[in-house]
Amino acid sequence: MNKKAIIALLAAIVLALGGILFIRINEKQQTGDMMGSFDQAAQSISDEAKKEIAEKKKAEKERREKEAKAKENDLSQLEQKMSLRKEIKDEFIHGDKGKEYQKYIVLHDTESSADADSVISSWQNAGKKIAAHFIVNKDGTVVQCVPLDKIAHHAGFGDTGHNDKYGVTDESRDDKAGTEPIGSDYADYGMNSYSVGIEMVHVGGGEAYPEEQLEAVDALIAYIDAYFGMKSTIIDHKSWRSGNSDTSPEFAGYLENYKNKRKHQ
Repeated sequence: MNKKAIIALLAAIVLALGGILFIRINEKQQTGDMMGSFDQAAQSISDEAKKEIAEKKKAEKERREKEAKAKENDLSQLEQKMSLRKEIKDEFIHGDKGKEYQKYIVLHDTESSADADSVISSWQNAGKKIAAHFIVNKDGTVVQCVPLDKIAHHAGFGDTGHNDKYGVTDESRDDKAGTEPIGSDYADYGMNSYSVGIEMVHVGGGEAYPEEQLEAVDALIAYIDAYFGMKSTIIDHKSWRSGNSDTSPEFAGYLENYKNKRKHQ
């Protein structure tokens, strides 16, 4: 092979290698561009996902705020309907009772003709820290002395075995301040932690329950239902502790209506 042929061959080889190198460089650049596009797309999707999550959180917050406002308005209207006055007494509070613990509404008679303010004073003077959440006067006015989300000592000890019967437990949320055992037949003490107590100004023995008072109890039960967003089981005090005087025999028909219809008639 002469010199010219060798030079031509070498030139062809150089050109071929250059072409291959150019193709490889171009492929690498295209791959890099493609990966960059993928990265940008992924970033775009990530930003959109974050935006969507943020919008969902905002919508959920607005929904909860709207529901809370509606509930507040409903409770305010119900308060006005039943002439509710709040006289909260810290000494009657025995612990926290959140919605998850609320199960019962327990109805009581005061066994006295004294009005709600006098009843509260008598509880304070007794110094045993016993009280119900609400007292309903004969004229239908209602006084609250314990918040609905707090434990009040209104039910006391119940029949031995009633903790199991009513699905309640005697646990540490209740400080049990002022509590005094009343015998082995009445050893269970779980109801206070799972209930709201309503006292009606009434003396047993044939005395009628005024219509205004019963209508106030109707409204109060509706108020409690709205507050907790659920319907608690309604019982009277003697259901928890047999032999107890309240509610009185003349309330029996109303009690069945409250249990079944949540109203006195």
